This record gives sequence, C-alpha cells and structure tokens, in this order.
Amino acid sequence: MSFHLDYLLDLPGVKVETCTQVEGTICLKLGVLAEGMTCPHCQNSTEDLHQNRPMTVRDLPSFGRSVHLQIPRRQFYCSSCQRYSTERLEFVDWKRRHTQRYEANLYERVQQSSIEQIGREEGLSYDEVKGIFDHVYQQRKKRVGANQTAQH
Repeated sequence: MSFHLDYLLDLPGVKVETCTQVEGTICLKLGVLAEGMTCPHCQNSTEDLHQNRPMTVRDLPSFGRSVHLQIPRRQFYCSSCQRYSTERLEFVDWKRRHTQRYEANLYERVQQSSIEQIGREEGLSYDEVKGIFDHVYQQRKKRVGANQTAQH
C-alpha cells in the first residue's frame, strides 16, 4: 500500500496492504514480508503454505481512533519432518488478541488508574483487562527471573 503507513505502524516483518475505516475504527490489513518460515520442529526452511486464516488483533489507538490489524495466520507444511506449523509474529503473543505494545500500554495505565477505569476507556470488560494485566505481569516476571539467573 504505502511506505508511509508501514513506517508509522512500525511493526517488524509486515507491510500494510489496505487501510479502511469502519465506524470510527481504523482497520489495517497486513501482509507478511517473509515467503516462508523455519520449521520449529526440524529447523528446516519451508515455503509450502498449507492455509492462511487471518485474525484481527487490537493495536494502540492512532489519531484518536482505535486500530485493528488483520494479520495473516499462516500455517506451513514441512516436507522434511512432515509436520504442520503456524507462523508466529513477534509483535503478538501466541493465542492473544492484542499486540504486545497494546497490552503493555494497558498494563502501565492500570497501574496508574484501575481495571474498571481502563475497561471503560477502552470498551473492554473487567475480565478482559484483568486477563491482559495478568498476562503482561507474568511475562515481565519471567523476564526478570531469566535476567537474574543469567547474572549468577
């Protein structure tokens, strides 16, 4: 679509294919730059695309509007080990519906406010905000533990 949108979005390994606005929400359809992936089972490279099931994730708001990204969830077949693997994108944690930066932003905001307030501001349920908060907390706790282990 446009280098400018790719630059503004600033997410690794993807490009903006289309940009639409639906009821005040910016919707960006993304494409992955890589042709294939490295098989996580045998470490061989594969470009044998089995299926693509796009999913929508929420990202940080822009220009006063919420932003949703339609990202491809590509599954590849590895002829070396005869297994199927789904590609992972580094800006969305596995089985999450929000970008890492959106979740980190909510985590920081909840610490300054409350789960209820952030839920109202973002149009999310209490359980959804709490789930995001707990997920980010656990991720940060793992990183701190890993850093302390590496230092000793």
